[in-house]
Amino acid sequence: MKGRALAAVALLLAVPQAMMAQAADACEIAVATDPDARKLLAAAAFAQADEAMVDNLIACLGDPDPAIRDDGAFALWSEGLRGGHLSPALMRHAMQRLSALLAAPDDAAGFRKPFAALALSEVARADRIAAFLTDVERHALAQLSATYMRGITDHRGFVAGEGWRHGVAHGADLMLQLALNPRLARADVDPMLAALGVQIAPADHHHYHQGEAGRLARPILFLAKRADIDDAAWAAWFRTLHPDAAPRWQAPYGSDEKLAAVHNSTAFAQAIYVAASESQDPQVRRLAPLAVGLIEALP
Repeated sequence: MKGRALAAVALLLAVPQAMMAQAADACEIAVATDPDARKLLAAAAFAQADEAMVDNLIACLGDPDPAIRDDGAFALWSEGLRGGHLSPALMRHAMQRLSALLAAPDDAAGFRKPFAALALSEVARADRIAAFLTDVERHALAQLSATYMRGITDHRGFVAGEGWRHGVAHGADLMLQLALNPRLARADVDPMLAALGVQIAPADHHHYHQGEAGRLARPILFLAKRADIDDAAWAAWFRTLHPDAAPRWQAPYGSDEKLAAVHNSTAFAQAIYVAASESQDPQVRRLAPLAVGLIEALP
């Protein structure tokens, strides 16, 4: 693997000895960034997977080193699940561990929960492709996604030298996979929509500038395909995004902090409008005028 770009994975696995040559400890298995090499490693890594291996990999998702956390551990996790290398029993075990992380208080560094959400998005995707969760388990995952999204207060995205946290985007990715799943119950949709609404223009005045608006729009656009959400429900939800009597909407152009609400709401509405107006699906297209209405309601 000389000459290739490598990323360290925080993981203890039984893999072929040649792949362990550069491992200094349990958290250093080199993963080639070459996709074909990663596929081979994922197949080998998960061939003898057990709960301990899954737990070790999950622990790596909170590593402060982005090469280990993002380029290594999550890349291997995604490849393993998308390649069908993890059994339903182990995916269920992983969901329990990741759900516990997502429900726990924030860690000091702030990486564990965002990457738990991103890892759970792969579990939700696997369930969408080939259902293995019960309705009760899927409901619990949807409720957890809403609770997490609603409670995000750390809005850091990419930080030089530290890599990504991006809790809002990762939480939206989890909701996207749930939104794509036709087995998602209608009762789970409203809490998800309410939680997404909280983060479209967060109250802490954070200016989104790392693609958050587009990521938040994606689950909305796929939920719009559902026949069980009528036009009145969508109109009511978009009205919750309109300015109200809160101080942050008063004279927003006189304060950079207040301007964040206008900026973030505009970016979200534009993302919805562009995608909805270009869609061939009439269910999705109905969101376009609602996005225009949001823009027109902004100061």
